[in-house]
Amino acid sequence: MNPSPFDLIDAGVVDLSLGLHRGTWTAVQILEAHLEQIRKHDAKYGAFLSIVDGVHDRAREIDRKRQDGRPLGPLAGVPIAIKDNICIKGQPTSCGSAFLQNFRPPYSAEVIERLEAADALLIGRTNMDEFGMGSSTENSSFGITRNPWSPSRTPGGSSGGSAAAVAARMCAAALGSDTGGSIRQPAAFCGITGLKPSYGRVSRRGLIAYASSLEQIGPLTRSAADAAAILAVISGHDQGDSSSSTRPAFGLDELSPLDLKGLRLGLPREFFGEGINPAIEAQIMSACQRLRDAGAELVDVNLPHTPYAIPAYYVIATSEASSNLARYDGIGYGRRAEAAQTLDEVYAQSRSLGFGPEVKRRLMLGTFCLSSDSYADYYDKALRVRTLLRNDFATAFDECDLILGPTAPILPFKLGSLRNDPLAMYLSDVLTVSLNLAGLPGASVPAGFAVENEQRLPIGLQIIAKPFEEALILRLATAWEMIGGFHRESPRL
Repeated sequence: MNPSPFDLIDAGVVDLSLGLHRGTWTAVQILEAHLEQIRKHDAKYGAFLSIVDGVHDRAREIDRKRQDGRPLGPLAGVPIAIKDNICIKGQPTSCGSAFLQNFRPPYSAEVIERLEAADALLIGRTNMDEFGMGSSTENSSFGITRNPWSPSRTPGGSSGGSAAAVAARMCAAALGSDTGGSIRQPAAFCGITGLKPSYGRVSRRGLIAYASSLEQIGPLTRSAADAAAILAVISGHDQGDSSSSTRPAFGLDELSPLDLKGLRLGLPREFFGEGINPAIEAQIMSACQRLRDAGAELVDVNLPHTPYAIPAYYVIATSEASSNLARYDGIGYGRRAEAAQTLDEVYAQSRSLGFGPEVKRRLMLGTFCLSSDSYADYYDKALRVRTLLRNDFATAFDECDLILGPTAPILPFKLGSLRNDPLAMYLSDVLTVSLNLAGLPGASVPAGFAVENEQRLPIGLQIIAKPFEEALILRLATAWEMIGGFHRESPRL
């Protein structure tokens, strides 16, 4: 009953819950080991904004349930961090923005209620780019987050705090949200697994809205099995979310071992070549060759409209943000400019004080795209491109079972190096945004490392499937883990 703290922080979701069910350790021991890891290291990495109030009481209650012989949930005692745009009733939920610094929601998100029902330990709120608008977790009003593999570099964004917390063993898993790559890109940069489910697979009720037709909540973990365990709990229809699919929830019984023989893996030519870091391309091609050696078939496929994904995404996402963030007026809730005396001044000054520069940039762009003079030229055309991208994927999946490629075209970059170049920052999502536009599931899994300036930096392999085929993604990810083994590596803190 006295496990080593290292055993506890290195154990994943499945192992921690199994050990608690067996009485190998207690929820309090699990919690204390991870809180100690946060105390020792988070001042350096900035992954957390706060620890959830009452988490110790929650751990003691879980231990009492086990001692009393009451049934325990499938995630009993597992410490899970929550991105700060997912509402937890009564807990600070800022969305990384000064506008919501003191906001405490009156209800919990559907995914939070499901995690609590599964006896998970919600350990803390993680840092993020303000309102999810960013790819580096430098746009938070509450400081930057650093990559555990190299503290001078970004962990990715906007779920960078969640990714860094998992990579640094401060929690067993975390929830993030993915609007254009915000789970997968940080997972790649931090050397962990990140799953973006199909649109509608997981309820968005209680997710603070950025771009409603694009975003999904998903897990960040250290293995495919752990991602599956989280997805099995949070997926399924929610009557409170009209975009929630009525399909049956994802089940762990869908994860039978995958026979790679004859599995067709599509390699889009648009995901390789110009613009891709040569070290990343070489490592991804090596992974694909190893999968082929294990029996899979590699198939060349085309996604011809991929070059138009970034401009279409930034029209649609910013337009929806312009609509969603119109509610932040300094009156109903959130930060209010004390010096304002007229209604117009309340609106203008509150938003000027509360929003950071990246949010302002995207709101102005979205408002412009929705204006009567520009709607047909921008927003309407972007929706047409979205349809073309969906058609590209449908055609490609006629020729293959899954699509593979790099998650990001570049390695984790130096903090501050792209802050004054928004276009270069936006292009870091060039390989991820098309999935959000098409509503497809995708995951980033560890695929190896590259050395840059004597620093060993992670590389992510992106796996893409047809809608609601998360099970096939996770089955291939599990098979790849057995071949590559990179998911077992961890940074030296």
